[in-house]
Parts: sequence; structure tokens; C-alpha cells
Amino acid sequence: MQLLSLIWGILAFCGMFLGLIPFLGWLNWGNIPFAVVGLIIGIVATVSARGSRGMGITGIVLCLIAIIWGAIRLKIGCGFI
Repeated sequence: MQLLSLIWGILAFCGMFLGLIPFLGWLNWGNIPFAVVGLIIGIVATVSARGSRGMGITGIVLCLIAIIWGAIRLKIGCGFI
């Protein structure tokens, strides 16, 4: 499950970078909920892990970055641009 969290975080992070391109800011409307689901998966994976938690924490951090920067981008571009 930690691997799923890491992959989900990488995809959300890549989606965030696409949303930073001018005129593609609307992609953040779909990427932020996607990253929130990844964040939930990462938290569950990290809490339920018995051994190393590195991949789960990395997935959580990537999803948080995607959520925060995506929200900032939506606020700057008023959600359209």
C-alpha cells in the first residue's frame, strides 16, 4: 500500500506541474481531489505499516505539495487560466 501511495503522489506531483503551465491551470480542479485521495491512502499506509515507512511518507509529502501548489495556482489564476 505504501508503493501505491508513492505512485499516487508521483502522479499527483506530475499533474501539478502540468497545471502550472499557462492556460492549463484548470487541470488543478481534477488534480487536487486526486491528490487528496492519495493523501488519505498514504496516511492509512503509513499508520498501518510495521517496518519502514519511507515510501508512505514520501507519497504523503508529494500529495501535500500538489494540493498546496495547486490551490495557490487556482487562487492566482481565479480557477480558469
